Amino acid sequence: MTMVHNNGASRSDVADGHRIGGSADTQRVSVRARDDVWFDRLNVVLVIAVVIAIGYPLWFVLIASVSDPNAVESGKVWLWPVDLKFDGYKRVFAHKAIWTGYRNTAIYTVVGVAIHLAIVLPCSYALSRSTMAGRTAVTWYILFTMLFSGGIIPTYLVVKQLGMLDTMWAVVVPGAAGAWSILVGRAFFTQTVPMEIAEAAKMDGAGDVQIFFRIALPLSAPIIATLALFHGVGLWNEYFKALIYLTDRDKYTLQLVLRELLVVAQDASQGEAASDTSFIEQQRLAALIKYAVMIVASAPLLIVYPFLQRYFTQGVLIGSVRG
Repeated sequence: MTMVHNNGASRSDVADGHRIGGSADTQRVSVRARDDVWFDRLNVVLVIAVVIAIGYPLWFVLIASVSDPNAVESGKVWLWPVDLKFDGYKRVFAHKAIWTGYRNTAIYTVVGVAIHLAIVLPCSYALSRSTMAGRTAVTWYILFTMLFSGGIIPTYLVVKQLGMLDTMWAVVVPGAAGAWSILVGRAFFTQTVPMEIAEAAKMDGAGDVQIFFRIALPLSAPIIATLALFHGVGLWNEYFKALIYLTDRDKYTLQLVLRELLVVAQDASQGEAASDTSFIEQQRLAALIKYAVMIVASAPLLIVYPFLQRYFTQGVLIGSVRG
């Protein structure tokens, strides 16, 4: 009887222990769940803050470009336009050179991105193959160019000797092959097209060129979109090369035309006016043109980016996950 009693007590103690242990586990899960909730809330707050910090300046420029300049300067423009005025846009688009600049910049961007991809993708793929002789030395040589530059004067002399002054090629060719783009592309091809796939294709009779065009490129949509977007944005915003190398106004880029228009408007508003009324009007017009120019220059990129966002997100995460 004593044995039975002891066994019953043991089973009771074990049951109590399970209940106590289960209660502790439940408490830990509950604490972890509360921590996850607060962590998610904190992330939401941070994301909202970042969106506001990035999005509000652009929204302010948009509403300021169609608002009364006096309301903008007095701080009345916060969330919505005040006294709608489209004089700035009318002045900008009435300028014939604006459309010429748009055409030139679009051509320079498309041609420049095509040349950039034609150089960077084959180079990146070749450097990603372990069978390439001297690929380490070539990689270090490319990396070295990221640390040092030849300078403005040597670059200008090279462009001049090549006969590219005052041509589209002066804007497109210098910097067509970026070291950063080649290194990013190399990392992408190393992970996406491993040597095992290339060796299997070679066993089926495919050469390196066929592997590149039939296997590597079809898998390269993320890196192509990423490199095209980065280089395209740089070409679209190109100002310095156009200022140095171009003298023919019919070949000016959009940024150079907008800069000229903005400077002329500011000079007119700051110069000696014939009367107080015309002086104030010139100042108001210059303020409208300033904001309108920002929107005109940024709108095409804002329209294109959503279509490339999915590939761009995949491309910028290259190398972050290895599986």
